[in-house]
Amino acid sequence: MALLMTSCKKETEVNPTGTLTANAGTDQQVQVGQLVTLNGSDSQDSQGKPFTTQWSFVRKPAKSTITLANATTAKPTFTPDEVGEYELQLTVSNENGKSTDNVVIAASVAQPVTINQNITVKTVLTDRIANPDLPDYIVAKSVSVQAELTINPGVVIAFERDTRMDINDNGGLIIAKGNADQKIRFVGVEKTKGFWVGLMLYSGSNANVFEYVEVLHAGSRPLYSLIKAGMYVSGTKAQIAVKNSLFAETTGYGLYVQDGGIIREFAQNKFSNNTESGLMLSADNVPQLDAASVFTSGNGQNVVEVMASSIKGATEVEWIPFTDKTPYRINGELTVTTGWWLNPGLTLEMARDAVIRVNTGGYMSARGTATAKITITGAERTAAFWRGIICYSTSSQNIIDNATISNAGSVAIVSGKKTNIAIYGTGATMAIKNTRITGSGGYGLFVSYGSSVNADVMTANTFESNAQTNVLIEK
Repeated sequence: MALLMTSCKKETEVNPTGTLTANAGTDQQVQVGQLVTLNGSDSQDSQGKPFTTQWSFVRKPAKSTITLANATTAKPTFTPDEVGEYELQLTVSNENGKSTDNVVIAASVAQPVTINQNITVKTVLTDRIANPDLPDYIVAKSVSVQAELTINPGVVIAFERDTRMDINDNGGLIIAKGNADQKIRFVGVEKTKGFWVGLMLYSGSNANVFEYVEVLHAGSRPLYSLIKAGMYVSGTKAQIAVKNSLFAETTGYGLYVQDGGIIREFAQNKFSNNTESGLMLSADNVPQLDAASVFTSGNGQNVVEVMASSIKGATEVEWIPFTDKTPYRINGELTVTTGWWLNPGLTLEMARDAVIRVNTGGYMSARGTATAKITITGAERTAAFWRGIICYSTSSQNIIDNATISNAGSVAIVSGKKTNIAIYGTGATMAIKNTRITGSGGYGLFVSYGSSVNADVMTANTFESNAQTNVLIEK
């Protein structure tokens, strides 16, 4: 579109004792949606006397409804809302008279670039269109990233119906670093839940990063098997750091990290309005999670889901509670093969028939406080919903203190016994104190031959509503 730039005429009323001169600055060419700052700071009085400043619109596009902010200052602002010319007049006044000057701001709209081929060379996507509600790029068909892709702050990438982006290994990587004022956004061309497929990360590069990124409107089709997600991190050692980012409006999970995938860093993220939970991951990624991330904003399940997996490693693994009190949802069997430390205030919700196995070589230290108890219960708060905790470990660090263990004993956990807690095997041991043990489909606590528990276990704890004997100790 050709834009006609009109000339500006300056008018000055002269007082013999001094000269007042308005200067509205230079004409500008901008985009619709771009913040414009005018500049009248070069206006002056020849005698250095103070003067008042007033800006006003002379003309603007017919459909424009914008107004000036701070119109009596040297540098007011406005954001063009229509294509065309905006002519403004600056008037300065004092006892020496008044002076006016005009400036023209010409606003146009840039067109988005279509992405319809795989990215095979090092590529940088720039913020082309100032209006953050308009896309800079449109992905017209599914593409794969096979080289380094950098996405600059403010970039909006919109996906057509049922398209996806795969970030491949062996050369593919993604660096998406926005900032608080210029977020990077992956959205649907139509801003509706489940419009496009999502992002699939296979890349094992340690450069993969999302900071101040929003992933919205994904989940139209599964990314892998039957799993729909805003982003799926593959289990072949794919890795990424995710900070200050939002995963929302997905027909599925916000972020799904397969067992074997790696969350390198995780901080200050938010998950909202996803059909499933905001986050699904394996147990070995849980220690990366921070307390401040938010998982309870209208998701199908306001929990952090942990798939059947193992707590492992050479050092003790720590799980923390979240500030927004999000519980962990344990799906299936959670195997503990190293030290596992549960912090006060943490809640574990166990899926139907899920089980915690503390193996030899591992230990479980669940130490709450009187005011911040640890809770381990069923995803549904009904008796005999999950299977229970079984401890084979001989470590003296096995302890449950100031906790509630409830609603286990759905099926036999060992030796035909249903129980909330089982201590089983030669030398296996655990201390249980100040804990409420309730709702079992069998025993509250079962201790097998050759295993041990603190001698005061029956008086140091509270037992309620267990289907069989509260405590069974084989001798």
